Amino acid sequence: MVKELRGGYTTGACVAAGAKAAALYLKDGLAADVVEITALDGTRLMIPVKKIEKLAEDSLAPVIRAEIVKDAGDDPDITNGTSVFVTLTLARPEDELKAVPGLSVRHENILFEAGEGIGHATKPGLSLSVGEPAINPGPRKLVYNSLLEALGTPKPCRVRIDIPAGRELARKTLNPVLGIEGGISIIGTTGVLRPMSEEAFKESLVPQIKVARAAGFDTQIFVPGKIGERIAASWGLPEGAMVQTSNFIGYMLEAAADIGLKRILLFGHIGKLAKVAAGVFHTHNRVGDARLEVLAAYSGALGMPGEGIERILGAVTTEEALPVIGEYGLEKVYEVIAARASYRAERLIFNKVQVGTVLVTLQGELLGMDDRAREIGGDFGWSIK
Repeated sequence: MVKELRGGYTTGACVAAGAKAAALYLKDGLAADVVEITALDGTRLMIPVKKIEKLAEDSLAPVIRAEIVKDAGDDPDITNGTSVFVTLTLARPEDELKAVPGLSVRHENILFEAGEGIGHATKPGLSLSVGEPAINPGPRKLVYNSLLEALGTPKPCRVRIDIPAGRELARKTLNPVLGIEGGISIIGTTGVLRPMSEEAFKESLVPQIKVARAAGFDTQIFVPGKIGERIAASWGLPEGAMVQTSNFIGYMLEAAADIGLKRILLFGHIGKLAKVAAGVFHTHNRVGDARLEVLAAYSGALGMPGEGIERILGAVTTEEALPVIGEYGLEKVYEVIAARASYRAERLIFNKVQVGTVLVTLQGELLGMDDRAREIGGDFGWSIK
């Protein structure tokens, strides 16, 4: 029996719930245990309120802070269980609610202020302008709607967001790559977090392409993970052009074609990219694993006898199979596999983008590349180690 996964809510929904709880406290003087908000797709969300307190007694500009604990449901979200603090301050008549770059941003009559653990954008290509705090447009609208529900009329106010754990959590995300510095992002398209973690994760990878393109890179380097990224950087390839694809190489190639890249350099361990040569574009070993079969087939095509082919197919890892290829002096097979991976990648995206491939070992040793890879690497001025 397939377990039905439990949904949750985004950090943006947490902020909206905190703002609404604070507004209801201002209106009625009651500290709600739970608030109901309407997500941007119309879903009604019941969100618990851990704590609510008054920070200032000023009758003209009272300050109320609410604490909401993020519940990601069954989605593996790194912010699950994190406290989100929302401080609501009604504006005085003379308050201009003027945004300060890097610290605040205005939406309608609300000034959103980035507190502890909230990052800010430093690169173009996102839905945020450079210098804006990392509070995305969807959550801003959701907070505005929730305050409107609570107060019945739009009232000028300040909404400050603090996530004390945000700076540390951000190191475990793609924020540094995307140019979000200083903390976490307040995200969420609708406010509802449904446990479709693979789709959500794939979508989270695509902004890397947009950020790199906005930085001027219409030729980019696609690396499956940290190994390829580290080795590519050691060769002098620009980090600003690097995009982590994880196991979703096909998905990222299609996204790159839609965005309009000109060239892509696939750069990574042979164990990942040999799969692409076989037309396997989701490279997780539970989905598609043709590494050893590719090595065996192409080695056989170059003349390896049956005994060598059997040894390759009997290996546990590609690294274990590489010495067998060396014994027969068939290192040329790596260039053939690289060229085939590029051909398969270009065919997937109907030749909309030119692709080159570089195959390396875990230690960073170059195994092989095709002519397109040499061209792209040369244009980047790499220094092959």
